[in-house]
Amino acid sequence: MDMHTKKMIAPIVIASLFILYYIGFFVLCMFIPIAPLPKLLLGIVPLLLAGVCIYVLAERIKEIRSGEEDDLSNY
Repeated sequence: MDMHTKKMIAPIVIASLFILYYIGFFVLCMFIPIAPLPKLLLGIVPLLLAGVCIYVLAERIKEIRSGEEDDLSNY
């Protein structure tokens, strides 16, 4: 395992846990016995957050592969 792969493990694991949590929350929201529109609006928020997690994970992987692991060195 090279050094870049080791640095990608933690972000992938954490992002995966958050994504599973948000998808589980969405599924739970779909079982709430309320009107369909509020239920859908309540469920969209976790899905949007899961999408943001995926985007941030992709950006982090790009940073690690390009060698910019430490953002503080830019300042």
